[in-house]
Amino acid sequence: MVTEERKIYHRMDLTTCLKSLLLAIQQYRDGRTAQNAAQLQKQVEEVSGLKCDQLLSSGQVLPSECVSGLVELAGNPNTSPALTSSIISLLAQLACDDDSREVLHSSYNLTSTLASVIHCHSGTPGEPLVLQCLQVLQKLTYNTRIFQSANYIHELIAFLMTNIQSRNDDIIMPCLGLMANLCRDNHSVQSHIKSLDNVKPFYRTLINFLAHNSLTVVVFTLSILSSLTLNEKVGEKLFDAKNIHQTFQLVFNIIVNGDGTLTRKYSVDLLVDLLKNPKIADFLTRYQHFSACVCQVLGLLQSKDPDSAAKVLELLLAMCSVSGLRLLLCEVVFKPAGAKLRAAGRRQGAGLDGGRKAESGLALAQWLSSPVEGAESCTLQALHLLNELLEEALGAESVPESVVSFVEMLLPVLLGLLKGLDPAKGDAHLRKHCHRITHVTSLLLILCTEDSTRSLVSRQVSAHLCLSQVESLLSCCHSNNPLTCLPPGSDNDLSQVCAEALLNTLELMSKLRQQVKDMETSFYRMLQDQRIVTSLSLALTSHHRERVQTGLSLLFEAAPLPDFPSVVLGESIAANNAYRQREAELSVKRVAVQEVPPPRTNTSVLDSSGSSRSVHSLVEKIQNSLELQDQVKDSHVSEIIDVYEQKLSAFASKESRLQDLLEAKALALSQADRLIAQYRFQRAQAEAEARKLGCLLKDAERRREDLQGELSNQVLEVERSKADMEELLQHNARLQQDSEEHQALKGAYNALLNRLSESERLLKELQTAHISLTKQSDSLRKSHEALQLQHEKMASVLEERGEEIRSLRSDLQQKNSDIASLRGELRAEEERGKERDRERRDLEETVDVLRKELNKTEQARKDASIKASSLELQKSQLETKLEQKEDELNKHSAMIAMIHSLSSGKMKNDVNLSL
Repeated sequence: MVTEERKIYHRMDLTTCLKSLLLAIQQYRDGRTAQNAAQLQKQVEEVSGLKCDQLLSSGQVLPSECVSGLVELAGNPNTSPALTSSIISLLAQLACDDDSREVLHSSYNLTSTLASVIHCHSGTPGEPLVLQCLQVLQKLTYNTRIFQSANYIHELIAFLMTNIQSRNDDIIMPCLGLMANLCRDNHSVQSHIKSLDNVKPFYRTLINFLAHNSLTVVVFTLSILSSLTLNEKVGEKLFDAKNIHQTFQLVFNIIVNGDGTLTRKYSVDLLVDLLKNPKIADFLTRYQHFSACVCQVLGLLQSKDPDSAAKVLELLLAMCSVSGLRLLLCEVVFKPAGAKLRAAGRRQGAGLDGGRKAESGLALAQWLSSPVEGAESCTLQALHLLNELLEEALGAESVPESVVSFVEMLLPVLLGLLKGLDPAKGDAHLRKHCHRITHVTSLLLILCTEDSTRSLVSRQVSAHLCLSQVESLLSCCHSNNPLTCLPPGSDNDLSQVCAEALLNTLELMSKLRQQVKDMETSFYRMLQDQRIVTSLSLALTSHHRERVQTGLSLLFEAAPLPDFPSVVLGESIAANNAYRQREAELSVKRVAVQEVPPPRTNTSVLDSSGSSRSVHSLVEKIQNSLELQDQVKDSHVSEIIDVYEQKLSAFASKESRLQDLLEAKALALSQADRLIAQYRFQRAQAEAEARKLGCLLKDAERRREDLQGELSNQVLEVERSKADMEELLQHNARLQQDSEEHQALKGAYNALLNRLSESERLLKELQTAHISLTKQSDSLRKSHEALQLQHEKMASVLEERGEEIRSLRSDLQQKNSDIASLRGELRAEEERGKERDRERRDLEETVDVLRKELNKTEQARKDASIKASSLELQKSQLETKLEQKEDELNKHSAMIAMIHSLSSGKMKNDVNLSL
């Protein structure tokens, strides 16, 4: 029966489950009975069994109301711990991605709610509910800024510091992880912790944790210490020149051989934070094992885990921000990969370490087109990393051949990323593909800065590819009307993303127009297309310096063209500026409304009227005091007038402030009216759905009566099944324990087996070396005896050579006389060489004249290509006009034929009448 109920629950629609959950929440609010609590817990468990991915980011009203009610019940101290635990489990399940975690933190204030739950149960820190809250908070606060002024944050920090210094190992690790999240890049929390009285014992406890057996505890501790003490005396002692190399080795070992993804993630964050300190970054540039450690870190990219790959790429990008490390990264990534591409046979003789290095660059390139789900962020990070590394490598005086080989291998992968744009798949796919095009074209533009790599790009990039990309992006950005202008939004707005990808592609065409066939004609034709006005205006009015420079360079190329729509561009820029000004005004008004405190309307009105009455009474008093001054002539009246003038100015400013509050409250009331209307509409829908559910309930009651008879027969079977299930579970637990022991023994056996095989391999190598050395010794002894015989023979040969030398000396004297005669001939040849030099200078002057004429011819060819593109446009316009004229001519010929037929028929009738 339990199995059938679970199947029924899985078949239920998610919307129906959420409506049932919302109804159960309202019933539990009205009456906190045990029955309502059980019903609510049952509904929570039902929703937990369904797939609720991206439920919060959908923006629907029903999930929002359910989550609001659950968060409110979880933060209520009167809610039972079992129900609170179920609710927190469901909320943790909903926080499955970064967007959902951000919504839970910012919109529903789940962080403060969980902190209040921990504060209520702070007396029993080992309770499962507290541990659950700590784990969810650690997941929720990762890479999230928490303000120390939020509710229950001070109490949460005190609870964490107290339990970190306790001896309860079960709670120390989650407390350390949560404290690391709160302290990272959060100066307000850091200042609050440093101002506490018990901070020094807390530091001592953390320093003792550095010798802990768990690598996760060590990483959490180092992260907290780096956040709190990096710029203080304690941090200078911990991270000084003596200890920093050990810290580097420890962190790299944890990244490569960590306990899991969580430990690796925090280790990468720790090293990224340490690199922000210039002193520690300088220490890392001088770390002697840096290349080997980076090679091992790059080896992690060979796995198929996108989370691990994302953290590794994040670390490498952080290293690229340090100028001294960027060059070392280039040596690790490019040179071994180039060696592998040149000769696979020589790689085998390089040893195990060389084989690992050879995989580094290829593993990085494989993530560009990885089919693994969730690898899109890894692709963009890999492109950004290659952008940084290739910019460094190509900026050197001479580009190594390994870099050129790597680029030659990389280009087909990059060009493959440009394909696959399908607007029918929706805005999310279009946004993702435009981001990819932007990164790829940026990388190709960097490759075009150097001659050798630009020639490789020009051989693989065609004019048709760039033209198709531009046409696809223009069709995605615009409708059929070429003057359609999309308003500028945020940086993530789809129009901005498409415009950036389009302009990068046009800039790439500009760089390659001289090297690629038909690229120049296509480039100038696209610049005269009116559809690029929108993207060009967005770039020129952007607040990003690179986009403005790209837009200006394209505008400089397009302005001299005859058909460039400069007037439309000016109107588009003016419209963008007006839109931005309007958005700025509205944002200021929104901020003013949000900063207004929520007073009641009647109180505000009374305050305003009372302030106005008080101002009038002050004016009357001043007038009376002036009359009194005329009568009494008091010397202190002038001072009293000054005091009252100051009070008047203060009351006037207060009156203006109250007037602003009244306007803001009126705006809030109008918003409340809209919300009330929306609520009434939703209530009407809910009542209609309730009536529908009532009908369904009656049908279910009838079915229940039919199934009641079957239920009594199946109850006995269920009880027997439960007993069998318990026995099977016990047996399964025993088998699981045996399996874990077997796995541990298997791992130890594999390790010993690897060591044995390695030892045998080394023994065989030493034996072969010994045999070869023995043979070499025998051969050397034999060669020594042979050399002695040769020495005796050479002595006799030397005597014979002495006699030959005497004869050669006589020949040498004769040759000297011949040399004297040849010197005279050499002087004559030098005179002839001077005459040839004069002739060469004359030829060089002729070549310079011909080069000037060639430059003039090249400029004329460029002007002719521009005129040809404009003539092609005029030709297409004239062809359309010619087709219209031919249609009109056909119409006129038809009318003439009709008139001719009518006139001929009339003449025949006249003839008949005359006859």
